[in-house]
Amino acid sequence: MTPQLQQAIKLLQLSALDLEQEIQDRITDNPMLELDEEDRSSVEPAKKKDESEAPVDAEREQIPDDLPVDSQWDEVYTGMGASSPASGSASDDWDPDSRTTYEESLADHLLWQLNMSNFSATDHAIATTLIDSIDADGMLTTDLDEVAAQFAEEDPDTGIEEVLMVLHRIQHFDPIGVGSRTLAESLTLQLAALPAETPLRDEAIDVVTNHLDMLAAHDYTGLARATRLSTEALTSIVALIQTLNPRPGSAIGGPPPEYVVPEVMVRKEVKNGTARWVVELNGDAVPKVRLNQQYAALAKDIKSGKDSEYLRDTLAEARWFLKSLQSRNETLLKVATEIVQVQRGFLEYGEEAMKPLVLADIAEAVDMHESTISRVTSRKYMHTPRGVFELKYFFSSHVGTNTGGEVSSTAIRALIKKLTQEEDPKKPLSDSKLAAILAEQNIKVARRTVAKYRESMNIPPSNERKRLV
Repeated sequence: MTPQLQQAIKLLQLSALDLEQEIQDRITDNPMLELDEEDRSSVEPAKKKDESEAPVDAEREQIPDDLPVDSQWDEVYTGMGASSPASGSASDDWDPDSRTTYEESLADHLLWQLNMSNFSATDHAIATTLIDSIDADGMLTTDLDEVAAQFAEEDPDTGIEEVLMVLHRIQHFDPIGVGSRTLAESLTLQLAALPAETPLRDEAIDVVTNHLDMLAAHDYTGLARATRLSTEALTSIVALIQTLNPRPGSAIGGPPPEYVVPEVMVRKEVKNGTARWVVELNGDAVPKVRLNQQYAALAKDIKSGKDSEYLRDTLAEARWFLKSLQSRNETLLKVATEIVQVQRGFLEYGEEAMKPLVLADIAEAVDMHESTISRVTSRKYMHTPRGVFELKYFFSSHVGTNTGGEVSSTAIRALIKKLTQEEDPKKPLSDSKLAAILAEQNIKVARRTVAKYRESMNIPPSNERKRLV
């Protein structure tokens, strides 16, 4: 594999943000390349556009004899534009690290509140120890007796009562309920923090304190008998409890946001009463880069010597890089266009109209290898009227129908989701019933397959979906 081919493959599998960084690195290393500052855009990477202008045709130049290839390419690669901060000037260099802000962890959040509170030196040390033992969900993972014994070694007057007092103060930090030892304790703390006039607050506290097992099992008959509450009151209590956070710590911290740049823009165009789907590359995805004409001319003027050899080599590398960018651009557009051609039903009607599609189908249609299709669809995103999707989203396996046809697994998932959303909450549909309903629509799918699809969408089983109303 030649270095040029390796470079083309590398660029093909880079995401838009990674490609932008690669371009910046190449410009730094190769004086023959420069940004086309006059055309730099100022569009935020995460901003979604409904339309994008088609790439501007660049002037083409015949490859000189000193570069042993047999094709043409753009001296100025204008297939895509830049993504610079919306608040900055067009000439500012885009720094990818500047978008990664510090993400405060739950421990940081609690320690900050601790330092802003009035604790004695001993209580501050106890609180720090407790906070260190709180997991990402906000639950306490240490034994309080062990903590008390640890501090009693230094101060015999420190007992379990003081540790409990410190824990109680932490549990009223933001978010309320953090530092709880059980789910029931966390929910009780959150309910107790609600205004006293909240309807059925005390009854809800009784349910989570004494009958959480029946609530978790959706045993509403037993719950009504144990609490002697009416169905209407119990329904309101369950609704109130459902507003609480069983993992209070999850509200703080988490992974930093992942910025998505759609490189392909899809829009519906109607002309003379005829509708068609237009596929274009996003002109605001990555920087426009071109040859530095001054250095390129210098490479031609200097006929001999080390300077001439260096300039000719860097010029050849620059042109290969521009050609690889253009190749990536053309391949991405070709593959995306074919995907849209196959999945027009999805664009028109949604997931239920998604067709089965595998890499081999697109590879055959565009006359490329499956590995190339895999690279070009990985971490590349398409902006459609239905949202932004990774190109890989449009690929799915198939399930046979009773009439000999095929249905996309994505479409089946959508049907299962729709059926569970429209079911009677008092009598939710079992996996067997869902399979039977799908069979009535000529879709052959086993009960275990329905269960697998349901679980992949985080839809609980029927016994857990049961509701009072």
